[in-house]
Amino acid sequence: MKKITIAIDGFSSCGKSTMAKDLAREVGYIYVDTGAMYRSVTLYALRNGFFGDDNTIDTEGLEKEMDKIDISFKLNPETGKPDTYLNGECVEQEIRSMEVSSRVSPIATLPFVRSALVAQQQRMGQDKGIVMDGRDIGTTVFPDAELKIYVTASAEVRAQRRYDELQAKGMPADFDDILKNVKERDYIDSHREVSPLRKADDAIELDNSNMTIAEQKQWLMEQFNRAVNG
Repeated sequence: MKKITIAIDGFSSCGKSTMAKDLAREVGYIYVDTGAMYRSVTLYALRNGFFGDDNTIDTEGLEKEMDKIDISFKLNPETGKPDTYLNGECVEQEIRSMEVSSRVSPIATLPFVRSALVAQQQRMGQDKGIVMDGRDIGTTVFPDAELKIYVTASAEVRAQRRYDELQAKGMPADFDDILKNVKERDYIDSHREVSPLRKADDAIELDNSNMTIAEQKQWLMEQFNRAVNG
């Protein structure tokens, strides 16, 4: 069976990562969570004082340190899913916090951050057999991907999912704050100058507001089989 590249794009908290991880495991492909890569850069910026008190970013300082930021993924034997590592340290839990969530979009708009991470992502996917999710995979990272999915859901549904996820992890969560963050991220992601979030012309759209995980899984496998055998 031929190997293909699968690009899954969409808004924050619409279940892209869950879909992509499940599909990769099902078909034996490598999974890359590009959102985790941007979150890792955000965490690095937070830890190293590149955010001012008013949340302005010391872009000059951060740009000089980009070559010191090494992001990798290792399979967690307990969960069966990949964890994110920043310079050799597992940061999977920290990068999902509201502190990082509320600052990741401005970091992701920085051209030098995007170019560095896109280059890394393209290297990861050069041998195909990869599932990658993010905001610009089908438009910028892999414009020639054989299968492109664009996932969407209402802001309220996505905020509830994020709220439930944080609650399940025992992390602090306020629904109204999360909804506000979701809407702000939607606007920033769709309006940034470099690689804005948009549906690729040849992407298949999926609104999963009212779908179960099982229904999504079945739909995605149908698209995969069509793309591989087409």
